[in-house]
Amino acid sequence: MNSQVPLISVILPVYNAENTVLEAVHSVLKGTFESLELVVIDDGSTDRSVEILKSIKDPRMVLVQNKHQGIVATANMAASMTRADWIARMDADDISHPRRLEEQWKFANQTGCNVVSGLVRITDLEGNPVASMQRYSDWLNSLTRHDEIVANRFVELPLVNPSILARREFFLNRCGQGDYPEDYDQWLQAIAEGAKVGKTDSIILDWRDHPHRLTRTDKRYEQEAFDRCKQHYLLKGPLEDVEKVILWGVGQRGKPWLRWLLRNSIDVPCAVDVSPRKTGMKIHGVEVIAPDQLQEHHNAEIPIVAAVGAAGAREEIASFLQGLGYVAGMNLWFVA
Repeated sequence: MNSQVPLISVILPVYNAENTVLEAVHSVLKGTFESLELVVIDDGSTDRSVEILKSIKDPRMVLVQNKHQGIVATANMAASMTRADWIARMDADDISHPRRLEEQWKFANQTGCNVVSGLVRITDLEGNPVASMQRYSDWLNSLTRHDEIVANRFVELPLVNPSILARREFFLNRCGQGDYPEDYDQWLQAIAEGAKVGKTDSIILDWRDHPHRLTRTDKRYEQEAFDRCKQHYLLKGPLEDVEKVILWGVGQRGKPWLRWLLRNSIDVPCAVDVSPRKTGMKIHGVEVIAPDQLQEHHNAEIPIVAAVGAAGAREEIASFLQGLGYVAGMNLWFVA
């Protein structure tokens, strides 16, 4: 290992990634940013991953073989072994673009952001765009400023985990073990603690989608698990000590949120829905009103939680509510 302390440590957990890990590692080591170390922890792979990793001859790479413990323990272990003040996350099935770290390093120093991501491409393993993920990709890449990212963090995190470069303190022992997505929890916690986040304006990562991704196979990444994570940080943050909330949307996504609000003793004076057949109904004892009735009921001091995920709905809701004094990220929170 090079005795000189690098500017950036890259952590890379590996488990049975023989088909992708070589390309992932090379994409980091062959990039334009040279002052780095790559800490690779093999999490007890049973395929040829270790053999492939051992074939890589670069003094900047540290390879540790460990018994299988799972992504949380492996990510925490990798972070604990780093030496730099800045840590970048990488996955064994993704591709860092050559100037990724150089551009993120420059962006961090120019802006003062201590959590830096960038634009991403979502592709399959052959590098082809994934049509079914295009709307999600467009959403991710549309949110680049701190205020936009923070305001939308309860929809889903607008930062792709393996695209992140952050100060060391946001990585050390930050992956938690539980029935929730550990990366979402990690970065919601960082934002709650006041992290300043931003993105470069260039594509820095090919985030490769395939059926064997952990997010496709593990229950911790199901919708209910994401909602539990969102709800935890809503109660610790924007909804802490809040007694009343208006809910927008009582469809398939909205009803569970209504039940959750009531279960947590938060009064819901009314719920808003665009469906005429729902107007005037009571759902779980809460009156449903049309959007144009909201002005009669509204008080901008009462926050709104919007649980509507249809294409274009968030933009329409935000535009409508702006005239009533609502601002996303202040008293309006999108959760779908």
